[in-house]
Amino acid sequence: MNRKAIIIGAGFGGLALAIRLQSAGIDTTLVEARDRPGGRAYMWEKDGFVFDAGPTVITDPDCLGELWRLSGHDMAEDVDLVPVSPFYRLNWRDGTNFDYSNDEAALRAQIARLNPEDVVGYESFLDYADGVYQEGYRKLGSVAFLDFASMVRAAPALAKHQAWRSVYSVVSSHVKNEKLRQALSFHTLLVGGNPMQTSSIYALIHKLEKDGGVWFAKGGTNRLVQAMATHFERLGGTLRLADPVVQIETYGDRAVAVRTASGWRGEADAVASNADLMHSYRDLIGHHPRGEKQAEKLARKRWSPSLFVLHFGIKGSWPGIPHHMILFGPRYEGLLTDIYDHGVLPQDFSLYLHHPTVTDPSMAPDGHSTFYALAPVPHMGKLPIDWDQFAPVYAERILDEIQHRLIPDIRSRIVTQFHYAPPDFRHDLSAHLGSAFSLEPLLTQSAWFRAHNRDDVIPNLYLVGAGTHPGAGIPGVVGSAKATAALMLEDLV
Repeated sequence: MNRKAIIIGAGFGGLALAIRLQSAGIDTTLVEARDRPGGRAYMWEKDGFVFDAGPTVITDPDCLGELWRLSGHDMAEDVDLVPVSPFYRLNWRDGTNFDYSNDEAALRAQIARLNPEDVVGYESFLDYADGVYQEGYRKLGSVAFLDFASMVRAAPALAKHQAWRSVYSVVSSHVKNEKLRQALSFHTLLVGGNPMQTSSIYALIHKLEKDGGVWFAKGGTNRLVQAMATHFERLGGTLRLADPVVQIETYGDRAVAVRTASGWRGEADAVASNADLMHSYRDLIGHHPRGEKQAEKLARKRWSPSLFVLHFGIKGSWPGIPHHMILFGPRYEGLLTDIYDHGVLPQDFSLYLHHPTVTDPSMAPDGHSTFYALAPVPHMGKLPIDWDQFAPVYAERILDEIQHRLIPDIRSRIVTQFHYAPPDFRHDLSAHLGSAFSLEPLLTQSAWFRAHNRDDVIPNLYLVGAGTHPGAGIPGVVGSAKATAALMLEDLV
């Protein structure tokens, strides 16, 4: 008997899960609300410029390549990944630059310029990062935590690596220079975590980057998304676009079908949601007691902040501005406390600047460049912010900063610009509170304490994506898909 599965949401997690199920012979339908797949990895084409909406840092490309190898294919058939070096250029307001890469000699020379004594400390930090990578990613990164006993089994390894400490705390115990502490701890911001509060397990990102490098998909991250969609359909899967799911139908404690806004109804043996966690429980199964109860529980959780993203296409080429840049502001801990704890929009900010045309000029017209500048901002559950009124002002402040630090005549060069703010995350992605990364990656919201990959009450309802174990980021959601697929295939086959 041919088993059928329906997956809601064609983000990285939904696509990776769909490929795994279809590769295993499960008749899989993937339903997406927007007009193209990608979720947070959406894209826009404006005035000849290509703009990626979300994730632009691709690490551990092998976890993606595995999705093709399951059926004897090669990812290179569908997408061209190119290495990015340096991984990031970190820049401070006093003019200091630090190029972070896996060129160990160059890296140690830069560390020595900041503080010679920190070279040894950096090496000991890398040893620590290797340890948490082996325990937290290799062993546990794609394994579901379905009961508390699984958490207890993982506890000794977590205790050994002092997982209760923050990334910043552990970094600070190895290196003394404040700029270097920031350089080695900011990575958690890319998955929605405050370096001052996120578990030190997330130091594994350094090992992930060192071993696998940092990559970019030619044409933009959405070309990788499209490659995954192409591969899924090649395997015989069905992709429904521009048709939001409005309800997961249940019969007793079983999910039996999915209904969409267009009136389409699909019956399934199993349903998986890559949609926002709160949206999945409160809206899609809110008619079931489980949905209501779980929504109340999720409302008490800590959610990651949102983002303000300014996209702009400008005249000129900028070979001196690398692909990825972090522009640190005058504050670090205080800025993060304002955003994560107080919920205020500070006067200062730190920016992540994405400049893909330095790697792939085809993403802009000849003689032009594509950029986006991203600033973490509070989610919409904190103090009220009138984004309709304030967004244009915030965009101008970001342009002021880039003008001051990188491109003096930026305003005269702008061909097109637009911004994406917390209300857009809420409206386009049904993201609870406009959060850009789902649940905050705290130790008390990790592994078993995160949303389970298989629901505890509705046994054929599954979850995948940033809200499940292991969390946000491309390797995280692809790992969650591997964990969820293992459960689904165990139940269905």
